[in-house]
Amino acid sequence: MPAGAITRSIPAYEEAVARFRIETEAAHLHGDLERGLNACIECCDRHAAGDATALDWFDVNGQHHRYSFAQMRALSARVAHLLVAQGVKPGDVVAGLLPRTPELVATILGTWRAGAVYQPLFTAFGPKAIEHRLRMSEAKLVVTNSANRGKLDEVAGCPPVATVREPGQPLADGDIDWHAALDTQPEAFEPVMRRGTDLFMMMSTSGTTGLPKGVPVPLRALLAFGAYMRDAVDLRPEDRFWNIADPGWAYGLYYAITGPLLLGHATTLYEGSFSVESTYDLIERFGVTSLAGSPTAYRLLMAAGSDAAARIKGKLRVVSSAGEPLNPEVVRWFDAALAAPIRDQYGQTELGMVVNNHHGLAHPVQPGSAGFALPGYRVAVLDDASQELAPNQPGQLAIDIARSPLLWFTGYWRQDTPAIAGGYYRTGDNVELEPDGSISFIGRADDVITSSGYRIGPFDVESALIEHPAVCEAAVVGVPDPERTEIVKAFVVLSRADEASPALADELCQHVKRRLSAHAYPRAIEFVEALPKTPSGKIQRFMLRKMEAEKASLTSNT
Repeated sequence: MPAGAITRSIPAYEEAVARFRIETEAAHLHGDLERGLNACIECCDRHAAGDATALDWFDVNGQHHRYSFAQMRALSARVAHLLVAQGVKPGDVVAGLLPRTPELVATILGTWRAGAVYQPLFTAFGPKAIEHRLRMSEAKLVVTNSANRGKLDEVAGCPPVATVREPGQPLADGDIDWHAALDTQPEAFEPVMRRGTDLFMMMSTSGTTGLPKGVPVPLRALLAFGAYMRDAVDLRPEDRFWNIADPGWAYGLYYAITGPLLLGHATTLYEGSFSVESTYDLIERFGVTSLAGSPTAYRLLMAAGSDAAARIKGKLRVVSSAGEPLNPEVVRWFDAALAAPIRDQYGQTELGMVVNNHHGLAHPVQPGSAGFALPGYRVAVLDDASQELAPNQPGQLAIDIARSPLLWFTGYWRQDTPAIAGGYYRTGDNVELEPDGSISFIGRADDVITSSGYRIGPFDVESALIEHPAVCEAAVVGVPDPERTEIVKAFVVLSRADEASPALADELCQHVKRRLSAHAYPRAIEFVEALPKTPSGKIQRFMLRKMEAEKASLTSNT
């Protein structure tokens, strides 16, 4: 436990479920879901008394800058005035194509202050990805910076642009100079009150298997975001909190910006790129005690070894992981190398976080398990006929709509949503319900491999592979086979590239065979330099399957 940490008793999970009332969650808000609320009040104004910190920003050079809630309130008012002057009305969408800077936070809060809807655009997106999202949302304004402005020149039908530019940088014809325009605006703007069913974010799915779909997020989602921060992350007033996820994606926007600010807690943003060294530097220098991020980042920390981690061992009180299943070997390494409890937590852009190994609630924690439903949700495992399954039977994870008062997703933006039917929202993820009520992850429904009649989840095979010291990352897919329907093939990124050899491939196959079973080991291994991933770090197994299908087609045609 980090020095200075305050010990406290942790409520039992069963007690938290029994005492959950949606009215209690709603009472945490300053406003009212029916009579009116504003996300900027909830995440900024109500905490602006005194000099409480809202943002600890580390710029690209590592310099620390502090912003109070009062400062962010004034900045958000200026932004709201600017938006209104540009014709933005309550319910309109404002898009942000910005790095992790104070201007990003001010744009988000100012958009909410004006009663408008914020749409994140990840800065790694190219023009086509941006164009699709802007067309879908019908955004009225884009706020960007000089480094990203050029992408918008290739976006057909691009709305007006406000540019955050450095001194000396040119301003494109017709653009609004963000800083200059804000300097002329007052520091007071009465927040526009909205209802709980009104939107305050417009998200997009990650687009791993097709064009991204719009995910409208209503203000009542604030209840779920706050519950996750309290029960799963266990964010405490004395914590230094850093969520390293980019706010261009759901986990970053929901839980690096909205969640902590909603609780009146400072958030931390680092403008620089992720690296093992910079991550350890900031944790050590700033005294981070609560860290959140993705398994991809945590696997890179593990690959760098225990010696690199030694300087922060014992400094982290809790670590939260989301985005993909957390491999058990990562859990063991964090315990040994960092003396930090890392907990796997599950969610989707459409849901927020709904199944967690909670830091703030006491329940059994098993490596490889996604944990238990966040109080306020009821989950079930469904078969192909939409019947609920008993424990230890694989099926699809679903949310029981009638018994999940925190559920806020009602369907994709202007699209049919087949996943919602018969009183359930189907996540598309295959899992098993354990006898104790926890959920064990198998894989995306379209990632599950059928081989010789066995159904094999890629997660277990990948987790066994990264237990081997030579493996940094792995992705597993099914490859068509005339005898077995499919065979398991693994794509492996090694810790050191010069280790690749047929002998090592055989060693890895035997390692998985011993760890899992005689049918669930990879019968083919290909060593690769990197795995295909979405910009948010999720492995794109469908790209690997497509690559294998193209190879098979070429072979059959020769």
